[in-house]
Amino acid sequence: MLTSKEQKRVAEEISNSSNVIGKGTVLEGNIETFGNIRIEGRVNGNIKAKSKIALGHGGHVEGNLAAQNADIEGEVKGKVDITELLVLKSTAVVHGDIATGKLVVEPGAIFNGNCRMGTVKDIKLSETGMRSSSPAEARMN
Repeated sequence: MLTSKEQKRVAEEISNSSNVIGKGTVLEGNIETFGNIRIEGRVNGNIKAKSKIALGHGGHVEGNLAAQNADIEGEVKGKVDITELLVLKSTAVVHGDIATGKLVVEPGAIFNGNCRMGTVKDIKLSETGMRSSSPAEARMN
């Protein structure tokens, strides 16, 4: 059994972890992480992160994004739910609705969809951090 102090340390390690989907990589399926994730390649599926999503200039996501914070330089085709701060860099292209606490849009960014700002519900991850990919679970709430 882990002590309270050990549990806190493990939780910090998990939330400070970083994941990278490199340039030239194509990932089919949903991603859930407690840490940060940087996408330079292509993801066909939904992404949930308790921390930050960074979508690089060459990154492309066909699916929904949900995170605490996000910086988008690449292209997203799907719904974007960010609880705190969403930054659309000058090269960003977003086709889908946005719900965020705060929004920064740099000149040159392209956004086609509706935007709702204010309080956004917290990101919920499954117990194990992973889910099966059934059609019902492919939709993000």
